Amino acid sequence: MFTGSIVALITPMDEKGQICRSSLKKLIDYHVFNKTTAIVSVGTTGESATLSQEEHINVVMLTLELSNKRIPVIAGTGANATTEAISLTKRFEKSGICGCLTVTPYYNKPTQDGLYEHFKAISENTELPQILYNVPSRTGCDLLPKTVARLAKFKNIIGIKEATGDLSRINQIKEIVKNDFLLISGDDATALDFIQLGGSGVISVTANIAAKEMVKICSYALQGDFINARSINKRLTLLHEALFIEPNPIPVKWLAKKIGLIKNATLRLPMTPILNSTRLQLEKAIQYANISHKQKIF
Repeated sequence: MFTGSIVALITPMDEKGQICRSSLKKLIDYHVFNKTTAIVSVGTTGESATLSQEEHINVVMLTLELSNKRIPVIAGTGANATTEAISLTKRFEKSGICGCLTVTPYYNKPTQDGLYEHFKAISENTELPQILYNVPSRTGCDLLPKTVARLAKFKNIIGIKEATGDLSRINQIKEIVKNDFLLISGDDATALDFIQLGGSGVISVTANIAAKEMVKICSYALQGDFINARSINKRLTLLHEALFIEPNPIPVKWLAKKIGLIKNATLRLPMTPILNSTRLQLEKAIQYANISHKQKIF
């Protein structure tokens, strides 16, 4: 459940900015049908930063309800305050989620010792499997390989989502952690290379739009068939790039609406509606990827 194509699921909202149950159900059904390995609920792509804690919990629990054990659900439980991250993690004990994705504390810019103590405290307060999440471009701090190795010694810290885009990190981490520690890409553009270098999968934004293709890429790659994996990935190259022309999840929500997966591309401030220039590039990207508008999703 922690390998292959894992989707960083968007959080669909109605015109008033409230969670849209029917669109969330359609998204989950889409990923079940296309055999996505697991769902990350309320991570960065799920707009954790603009949801209240009550909404955050409700979206995860609604995702669990609507998935009805058909697909594993991983909860985003990161926070910049350690006590808040612990509280959110403990809220999902015995809920049915299969693990937590916990981002490095943003804004605070902690030291490596601070990062170690933060994740250590979370680990010691839960039995849920923990996936570390390193994304310096958003958080302002970088979880370095030596610190990852220290944290990998905790039984329930099972892996890391590495979203630096720096492929050299794979060997740096693999050389100093136990063999079963999971390395998961957090960068769609380099995910295939990441797997080829020893990664176990990707937590993907692109999978929101191209679930079937991302599943095939990961499946082929994990079997060592990089010819077929690269053939499919080549079609998605423009899409991987276009989804980050504007801050995530602005582009991916617009595209999800465009192809009929969600009813509205509603965002909450300070996220703003997509620019016309970005729309044109996204149109070009999905045409190149051979993903049709209003396609029959499943």
